[in-house]
Amino acid sequence: MPDVVHGPRIVIIGGGIGGLAAAAFLRRAGLTATVHEQASALTEVGAGLVVAPNAVRLVRRLGVMEQLLRRAVPLDWGWEFRRWADGSVLSVENLSGVCERLYGERTYVVHRADLLDTVLAAVPGEWIRLGARCASVEAVSDGALVRFTDGGHIEADVVVGADGMHSVVREAVTEPAPPEYSGLCAFRTIVPGHAAPDFALRRAQTLWLGPGRHFVHYPIAGGQAVNVVAVAPAGDFTDESWSATATIEELRAEFAGWDPRVTDLIAAGGAPGRWALMDRAPLRRWSRGRVTLLGDAAHPMFPFFGQGAAQSIEDAAVLAHCLAASADDPGQALKRYQSARIERTTRLQQVSHARRDINHLPDGPEQQARDTALAGSDPLVSNGWIYGHDAEAALTP
Repeated sequence: MPDVVHGPRIVIIGGGIGGLAAAAFLRRAGLTATVHEQASALTEVGAGLVVAPNAVRLVRRLGVMEQLLRRAVPLDWGWEFRRWADGSVLSVENLSGVCERLYGERTYVVHRADLLDTVLAAVPGEWIRLGARCASVEAVSDGALVRFTDGGHIEADVVVGADGMHSVVREAVTEPAPPEYSGLCAFRTIVPGHAAPDFALRRAQTLWLGPGRHFVHYPIAGGQAVNVVAVAPAGDFTDESWSATATIEELRAEFAGWDPRVTDLIAAGGAPGRWALMDRAPLRRWSRGRVTLLGDAAHPMFPFFGQGAAQSIEDAAVLAHCLAASADDPGQALKRYQSARIERTTRLQQVSHARRDINHLPDGPEQQARDTALAGSDPLVSNGWIYGHDAEAALTP
């Protein structure tokens, strides 16, 4: 890491993957920051996620790849789509060697907590403040004032809102807009490796498509567990909290009549978490003065392309580069950051939104046309704009 230079006082609100990645890249750029996290410990709720080449190349630049590889599972077998009723393969893509050839990095699946620990390894411990819940952010002359719920406050030259979908910092940047109810909810559970069938332990991300629903599974935690995510109609369930739970019976009922491999995998897991998928229109502005947004606070998206964490990491790398290049003019740096990132993340929000209808077609002509298209598709090539992107190299001088 370079020697730390004098620069703007940077405060990051939120100690999740995005907030810690921002701190790590700022340190790499020679700047300092403090991360204020409301929880009393740095933990990551949820389960698994995909770390695609566009994120892996940035993690490597932080010098923490060894940490990531301790628990990450490379997707050698690759991606496969299956039909809901009988498991017939609609499409399969072997990623072994292909990602490296096309994009210079592999694709991995990890537990969220393992990715958090990886990024944390690049952040000095003294930069982190726990038990600090942000109450408000207010613009002041040449900076911003952050107030906390315990009555404390701090002035900063730059405030970065990495505080997630329910961002408090967002209120200082743009007019509040309530999310729209999508009508869908997601379930998540982890199946211990010893209880999982060999089918689910393969180094593959398997996505089962069916009417109104889809079901995803892949190994995590060094192959010692299987991550399960299922999306289904929400009914009257509107709780967006990741701490909400359901029962195994409720999740199995959603997939009654599906291939037994699906329902058996559900039965082998623990009580699933459940959260409503709320729809949010892309923001037209992320920054105001010396305050900006990052990750889900700026661009929450449906999980159908597995790019939520990756885009937070891209944001972090670009933000650090812009602030280091214009350390004496943070306001201009934040404008450049927004300009560099907003078009790409808006596009990802839009394609993720569209995917929910494609995944959930009822059996019939449209579903058959989709399955035919899947059989003839090459997702790695067609989505090259996602995986081949180098967020730092794409910055204009």
